[in-house]
Amino acid sequence: MSTFPFSAVVGHDDLRLALLLNAVHPGIGGVLVRGEKGTAKSTAVRALAALLPRLAVVSGCRFSCDPTATARDPDCPDGPHELGAGASETRAARLVELPVGATEDRLVGSLDLERALRDGVRAYQPGLLADAHRGVLYVDEVNLLHDHLVDLLLDAAAMGRAHVERDGVSVSHAARFLLVGTMNPEEGELRPQLLDRFGLAVEVRAARDVATRVEVVRRRMGFEADPAGFVAAWQESESETAARIAAAQARVGSVALPDAELRRIAAVCAAFDVDGMRADLVIARAAVAHAAWRGADEVAEEDVRVAARLALPHRRRRDPFDEPGIDDDALDDALREAAQQEEPPDDGGPDDSGPDDPGPGDGGPSGGGGAPQSENGTAASDASRPDTDHRPSGSTPAGDGRSAAAPPASTPFRARLLQVPGVGEGAPGRRSRARTDTGRTVRASGETPRRAADLHLPATIAAAAPHQLARGRAGSGLLLRTGDLRRAEREGREGNLVLFAVDASGSMAARARMSAVSGAVLSLLRDAYQRRDKVGLVTFRGTAAELVLPPTSSVPAAQVRLAAMRTGGRTPLADGLLRARAVLRVERLRDPRRRPLLVLLTDGRATVAAREGGDAVHDACRAAALLAADGVATVVVDCESGPVRLGLAARVAAAAGGPALGLAELSADQVAGVVRAARAA
Repeated sequence: MSTFPFSAVVGHDDLRLALLLNAVHPGIGGVLVRGEKGTAKSTAVRALAALLPRLAVVSGCRFSCDPTATARDPDCPDGPHELGAGASETRAARLVELPVGATEDRLVGSLDLERALRDGVRAYQPGLLADAHRGVLYVDEVNLLHDHLVDLLLDAAAMGRAHVERDGVSVSHAARFLLVGTMNPEEGELRPQLLDRFGLAVEVRAARDVATRVEVVRRRMGFEADPAGFVAAWQESESETAARIAAAQARVGSVALPDAELRRIAAVCAAFDVDGMRADLVIARAAVAHAAWRGADEVAEEDVRVAARLALPHRRRRDPFDEPGIDDDALDDALREAAQQEEPPDDGGPDDSGPDDPGPGDGGPSGGGGAPQSENGTAASDASRPDTDHRPSGSTPAGDGRSAAAPPASTPFRARLLQVPGVGEGAPGRRSRARTDTGRTVRASGETPRRAADLHLPATIAAAAPHQLARGRAGSGLLLRTGDLRRAEREGREGNLVLFAVDASGSMAARARMSAVSGAVLSLLRDAYQRRDKVGLVTFRGTAAELVLPPTSSVPAAQVRLAAMRTGGRTPLADGLLRARAVLRVERLRDPRRRPLLVLLTDGRATVAAREGGDAVHDACRAAALLAADGVATVVVDCESGPVRLGLAARVAAAAGGPALGLAELSADQVAGVVRAARAA
């Protein structure tokens, strides 16, 4: 099957350069490719693998050992290798794809359960990390991969070795590979801690230029019509790129990194206030690789600039909702200031910032997040981003048909834990109790284990022990049958679907109250981000409810929709609850394992009935009861304030079978301990 040529990919210069630099120097730590769907992310990664030089490997070695004496792994699990005639061979570099649903066993390898039970030997079955050694490990939709698997593969990529300590197996093998992860931010973000572990990150977007889009379609259709002919037409360019990669790989070890450029790297990282030292190391390695790529023997300022532009954007995030990005002007300023600094004295300490240093509000590299980048690399217009500071401060009186922009959210806080009652079987996360493949063992079941890690050894031995005499056991070994095997049931945490239903009516539109409500929702959104939930947002005001944000794993998208929320008008509480019920019913069909949690923020003062002539509050309670009948866990946040309180939100909560909490009770700092707010009915 033909692969689309790397040289034929239109545009995406940063993506192609980041991939090439990692091919030259895998120690950079891989590439994270962020971008919208349909932007040739996967095409570029698969095309790169075809350009990598062929490898000399030890014949029959499952770990692709290099037969060169100086590069041979003395600790290879298949070693020691006797390198006589015919003991080595050459093959193409592998492209190994890690599927989103992969298990830890498939990634790092595990005990060969079949051989252990059949032959009584402790045999190791290699995983995908072994297959990817000296090749490319590609993870599509890396943001949907379980966090502990991301940690494992990033550890291996950083150390160049995989260490396996499980199931009675203790193995260490070489695992040096080019790690590439692609993701669509609309489907959820990686945690900042995991973002930092990727060496380089690039943002890709479809071109808005008509001529470029035409060329993309022309080349793709040409490839589909005649793959062999299209590849042949680009063969000369592909061969040149492959030869340049091989030459850069041979040169990279001898490229010098002068002290002046090393100080420049440190100064830029300090100016951008980057946490830790990983950024400094990545920029240094990427600068060396870039110098080797352009055929130089020494790193220059241009190499540092290119490396910093690719290594710093995703490390600028201070908050889960910050946009990754870096301002080119701020980078140029930081490089200019670094060049003007004098070499520090040998006995001197760190210099204090002077009064002329740019501050957080001066647009310098240490202030505020870098602006999101547009297609041509320039900062996106401020008009394209929500700006709460420019919203009108006035509010619309209750009952007025007009609407106003919601006031800025109050300061977010650490939210208390809200849980769904019972034990689920949903997606891995950190909110509610669930039966999972990882976590603590709670019991044994009679099901046959699917993998070695699922085996409940004490229960298996207990099941087999009474039958040893009947089976004719004569020696010291235990005679096992398939029916003796017991599976360990484990309990961990799952991610839920958290649907926010926000009352945006006139009675809620008082500036202080709506600000507090927005701050509470934002705090709960941060909590949902950390616990790997899907979120959705329903608002209701006037005469109807609106699904502002369909359920998604992109929690930052909910924040953007919340910032754009309008307020004012009457209170169709029943319609809001019925709309939430309809959304949850559809989501249950799409993802039946993900249990829902409805968080309703309202003062309960319903003024619009679900049916003509009905009682608005009674209809709201009936709608809440329907949610309870559907098994939806509901938490009602009572936003009523003032000296006179009607307690209507508590009535709705009672009908829904859930608790009613005050806004202050959502703060974990104001509530002693972690509690379960969504109790069983």
